[in-house]
Amino acid sequence: MHQYTISASAGPDDLIPVMMAMHELLNRLPVTARSRDQLGIRIEEGRVVDAAYTGPVLEEVLEKNQIIKTTPASGTYARVPVVVTPVRDRDGEAIAAIGVVDITGIFDLANLMEQQSTLIKQVCGRDPCPLPSEQIGAKR
Repeated sequence: MHQYTISASAGPDDLIPVMMAMHELLNRLPVTARSRDQLGIRIEEGRVVDAAYTGPVLEEVLEKNQIIKTTPASGTYARVPVVVTPVRDRDGEAIAAIGVVDITGIFDLANLMEQQSTLIKQVCGRDPCPLPSEQIGAKR
């Protein structure tokens, strides 16, 4: 029977089974992971594409010991929203970091809401659309 250990010194081989399961669980979204002391893995399209991986957000999460949702300016996932979280030991110290491409980050809700009025005016010619007098309830 094989045994895998997630620790501060875990290597890529220790991370693969858990991260492959997460990759499948997340409908094959790209996932990454590394331990504090060793490089990690990057999984895409059902396979490990890099077994000596690190990235700026993984490193920042290990340093700050907090979840980070961002769009990195550099690295493999530059300009792609990601969310990365620490894996903590019993004492709360970050021993590893795992990340995933954040498909929810692709839709910038705040920006969409800021532009909502402009979009409605483009579609309907005015805001609100339809006007209160044009709504179904007003015609009964």
